[in-house]
Amino acid sequence: MPILSVNNLSKSIKLEKDSLKVLTDVSFDLEENSFTTIIGPSGSGKSTLLRIIAGLINSSSGEFHFNDSAPKISFVFQSFALFPYLTIKENIEFGLKMTGLEKKARDQKVKELIEEVGLSGFENKHPKELSGGMRQRVGIARALAIEPDLLLLDEPFSALDEFTAEKLRKLLLDLWSKRKFTILMVTHLVREALELSDQIIVMTKRPGTVKKIITNDLPRPRNERSEAFFKMEDQLKGLIEV
Repeated sequence: MPILSVNNLSKSIKLEKDSLKVLTDVSFDLEENSFTTIIGPSGSGKSTLLRIIAGLINSSSGEFHFNDSAPKISFVFQSFALFPYLTIKENIEFGLKMTGLEKKARDQKVKELIEEVGLSGFENKHPKELSGGMRQRVGIARALAIEPDLLLLDEPFSALDEFTAEKLRKLLLDLWSKRKFTILMVTHLVREALELSDQIIVMTKRPGTVKKIITNDLPRPRNERSEAFFKMEDQLKGLIEV
């Protein structure tokens, strides 16, 4: 049974005299512990779809349901979305406080996460003292602190330089492999989708709907210079409307 099923999801935004249809009849499934990316042209409703699944906004019609009545969902944003007045440690433990976890257990979990994402020694720094890549490491650690069933990521590496983004993509894969959770990520980069995911959802132009779902069975670690990688890259680029 899929961890998440999305069925005929649509979203319209009310304007002054009309309405703008952003998504129409979106349907797909996510298997447990899978890694899925969503790609498509700008304005196709990719980020809106993530926010609906996260419960941040409502859909206009359709439905989605989880195989758990109360799944734990975390969100990593493109803009980091850290609390500027909290230290790195305090940012990471924020969600844990909301769960009521006692302090000793919180401290241990945060310590482990800080080590995992490579931020040891920066526990008492504030976000403004960190580089963009380090801030996104904090965002990832904070998202993983509650041990989510589903991790949503909205173009998490697009604000970073390519060298930093490459390192964080590897970190994300390592954490996913080790911790066993489900990922749904929006990206505008075809190569990033091919490098990271098992399943790629291609969206149409607005109003966005699912044009095609592609299974990515390239062996891991992915060889971006292989003939098979180039072939799939060409296939995906041919599907994306401009």
